[in-house]
Amino acid sequence: MKLPCTSSLYFALLAAALVTAPPAASGQTAPAPQQPAAKAPAPKVQTAPADQNHPTRNFDTPVGIFTGQSDIGGTTLPGGSLFDPRTKQYTVSSAGYNTVYTRDEFRYLWDKVSGDVSIAADISFPDRDGYEGRKAVLVIRQSLDGDAKEAVVAVYGNGMFRLGQRPHKGQRRLDMDYRVWSREGSGNPPARISSVIMPRRVGLVKSGDAVVLYVSIQGEPMHPIGAPLILHMSAPFYVGIGFCSNLRDKSDQAIFSDVDLENSAAPLH
Repeated sequence: MKLPCTSSLYFALLAAALVTAPPAASGQTAPAPQQPAAKAPAPKVQTAPADQNHPTRNFDTPVGIFTGQSDIGGTTLPGGSLFDPRTKQYTVSSAGYNTVYTRDEFRYLWDKVSGDVSIAADISFPDRDGYEGRKAVLVIRQSLDGDAKEAVVAVYGNGMFRLGQRPHKGQRRLDMDYRVWSREGSGNPPARISSVIMPRRVGLVKSGDAVVLYVSIQGEPMHPIGAPLILHMSAPFYVGIGFCSNLRDKSDQAIFSDVDLENSAAPLH
């Protein structure tokens, strides 16, 4: 699909490459095999420190179209939210160590629903110099527990966006990362990478057990990217928007504009 923009855009899916050594040239003796190096210990799964495992703080405080909000995982610093009825913008603030391992910490604005659902929003970060690991999220969650089953699209401060799921309560998240590069210069493809472009709008559509990621990079119509997640949610469950600074002791914020939430698998726009 060709995107309407002045520079060339490339979707880069992160993957590991397997490199093999070339065979020995004819007439040459292959080097003697070396003894295998000692196997490094497997890296430990990174999780929040034990002293961060606080219960979620829930607030029956409606904000805009959302009926409640929570500090998922009991963030060290309280989160917050503001809704401007004139601009229809939500400003969500929070600290939080992360949202990608076996449990999450973030401020979550939510509605409780059943059946099919679709949600979309424009994303921006007021502080352009903020930490690149901060993330604005659209989340479908089974519960408000910190380690709940979930499907999520996250937009990062560095422009990367990610579709992920926690298949079962307490399990490590499984994620697919995407980047859209803007390239400039001569050649095919152009030789100089100028920047990663943050998507302007993202969304999730849940139809039955299938959850599909939709994006608009530079204002073109929303379109699906990648394969759907297959994740069963028992009714009722939660759907909404949230933010995590990715810093345990420092809050930041994201702005969500033109938020569209439908209790159906409606086409996104």
